[in-house]
Amino acid sequence: MKKALITGITGQDGSYLAELLLSKGYEVHGIIRRSSNFNTDRIDHIYTDPHNQNVELYLHYGDLSDSSHLTNLIYEIEPEEIYHLGAQSHVKVSFDIPEYSSDITGLGTLRILESIRRSGVKCKFYQASSSEMFGEAKPPQNENTSFRPQSPYACSKLYAHWTVVNYREGYDIFAISGILFNHESPRRGERFVTRKITRAIANILAGNQDFLFLGNLEPKRDWGFAPEYVEVMYNLMQLEEPTDIVIGTGEQHSVAEFVEKAFHYAGLDWNKHVKIDEKYFRPTEVNSLLCDPEKAEKILNWKAKITFDDLLKIMVDADMKKLSLKPVGEGDKILKEKFSNRWWNSD
Repeated sequence: MKKALITGITGQDGSYLAELLLSKGYEVHGIIRRSSNFNTDRIDHIYTDPHNQNVELYLHYGDLSDSSHLTNLIYEIEPEEIYHLGAQSHVKVSFDIPEYSSDITGLGTLRILESIRRSGVKCKFYQASSSEMFGEAKPPQNENTSFRPQSPYACSKLYAHWTVVNYREGYDIFAISGILFNHESPRRGERFVTRKITRAIANILAGNQDFLFLGNLEPKRDWGFAPEYVEVMYNLMQLEEPTDIVIGTGEQHSVAEFVEKAFHYAGLDWNKHVKIDEKYFRPTEVNSLLCDPEKAEKILNWKAKITFDDLLKIMVDADMKKLSLKPVGEGDKILKEKFSNRWWNSD
């Protein structure tokens, strides 16, 4: 039984990745932050008491700012694979707390790689890099595109990205950076714009709110479906040689288009409910992110199945069901058609 260690296991990607690895027979270990409140709702359905028999998922308290504890965990667990997904991952918030964002998102990666080196554990390492590193670089963006980060979050991710390259070349560590473009799902955090939109739609239909306040609607993004991207993470770690790779759909759509189509799908007129609040604008904006997925198609034989329209329907339906509303219904049909042998729990 292989062992895998996941930072950020309670997040969107971490929860899906834990399910994927468990379905493949892994023993999965996850690092969680100590809190007075439970924050494990995304993985509660796969967690069992460690006193039970045949336990395959273990959670460990830890923090990306604590290098000595990270080293001890890696030494004790001896994982064959480490998936580093933990970060302060909200771009707008990184402008408000830039020092903390840089410490956790940037130096956190350095601490784990140094822990691998110091512990002597032979393992593969995956770094969750971000398309935000491209910033204002001309689209489409690929592995050869120059980085032009436009936020403390993106700068921190870029530091982490080059640290991965440095440790791979300097210490012969199997270290990969997956440069993922935006990927969403019903498990997306409620402060991220896509989930903020679909959750508001459900609340408006339920009579819980009247208006949705958003920032800049003009930026264009390459939006994909998180479970598909998690599969790519796993497939990258099965390669014989490490490589950095960009992952995306090869299509882009504006925030305004997401708003309009999501509201229309639910039978609502977005003009009656959406208001612009400048407090949600960023000091510097990334206007256009678009993936050139040629390398992923060639090396991994991978191409996104879930389209932009599919994605918003899946998310709107899921948020409607969370409020006991009758979903439009196309989201479930899409998942049944495109993921007939789905490995993750129904959201």
